Amino acid sequence: MPTKPEDAVAQMQKKNLESAMRLAQLSIESSQRILQLQVDVAREIFDDGVNSAKALAQAKSPQDAMELRARYAQHAADKMFSCSRSIAEITSDMQAELGHLVSDQLNKGGQEMFDAMQQMLKGMPLNSHAAAEALQHTFDTARKTLEQVAKASSDAFSSFAQMPGGKK
Repeated sequence: MPTKPEDAVAQMQKKNLESAMRLAQLSIESSQRILQLQVDVAREIFDDGVNSAKALAQAKSPQDAMELRARYAQHAADKMFSCSRSIAEITSDMQAELGHLVSDQLNKGGQEMFDAMQQMLKGMPLNSHAAAEALQHTFDTARKTLEQVAKASSDAFSSFAQMPGGKK
């Protein structure tokens, strides 16, 4: 551990920057996956629409045309619901990774920050022990709250992704 408070703060800032870069990378990767999924689904729906239009042009009766339209509408709705489910899964995966990243940051960085703050508080005229305990309590509370929020978000996305009518 660095001996000077300035070194400790600089080291924490470096680790925070690395975490921010990892977070940005996670965000970019998830966004790319979602974008590619949307492009693929749009292409499939367009191709299905062209095929449906061709089939409708060859329909022999209005009843046949209505059945084709109903089948196409159901097929398109199924694709869109499947796409929504896939987006929820991607989001859930990112949420879980983000939760792990932030939890690790709080666990590792929290202790480092606590140590650095203790170092800075030494020599100050206030009661550094009470201030250190207050800081530790604040970090512990923040970590627990974050873990609960991450779990609730992950559970919500997982529940949506597992709803009936999904992937076949």
